[in-house]
Amino acid sequence: MAKKHEYRADQLQELLLQALETERGGIKIYETAVTLAVNEDLKKEWGEYLEETRTHERVLMNVFQTLGLDPEQQSPGRSVVAHQGASLVAAMEMARDQAGADAAQLVAGECVVLAETKDHLNWHLIGHLAEHGRGDEVAVLKAAFEAVESDEDHHLYHTTGWTRELWIESLGLPAVLPPPEEVKQVETAIGASRAEQARDDMVKRRH
Repeated sequence: MAKKHEYRADQLQELLLQALETERGGIKIYETAVTLAVNEDLKKEWGEYLEETRTHERVLMNVFQTLGLDPEQQSPGRSVVAHQGASLVAAMEMARDQAGADAAQLVAGECVVLAETKDHLNWHLIGHLAEHGRGDEVAVLKAAFEAVESDEDHHLYHTTGWTRELWIESLGLPAVLPPPEEVKQVETAIGASRAEQARDDMVKRRH
């Protein structure tokens, strides 16, 4: 059995603050991205991710309440996360105002991938601490991680697939839409890699 280790409580609090800010920023990012989605399947997908992100915020708020932490406490790291989220929303608004609909959809996809990369990392770290840490907080973190893990994998890998295929389509090359990640219901990094590797065969069958 793996040895459990003590962890730094101050860095756990910092991680949770950043994670909560990421989810709050993610809500705003998805609210904007949905309005820029041209592909109806993608619009529906992002609408579902928006609702799941709102649920993830509630999960984290429960963690803060259970651990007796202040969810509104500020930190330099949290301020950076908030700035990044606002910048992604601003980028999408810029694309909406200055580019065509298809180009704005691509920007939205890229912004979602950037936001979900940070989000996915946050939850990976929370899960790692839940597995390897020692303390009263571990059970709370484990329950939160298990509640959102599959959603986070889905958000990152599927939106990466959508954005890749929409870019390929914009280049005038055969694309797989919905993307292989969607078709194969990818939920892991290994699955995402296999789906991307299988795309050439899918292109041949469709074109």
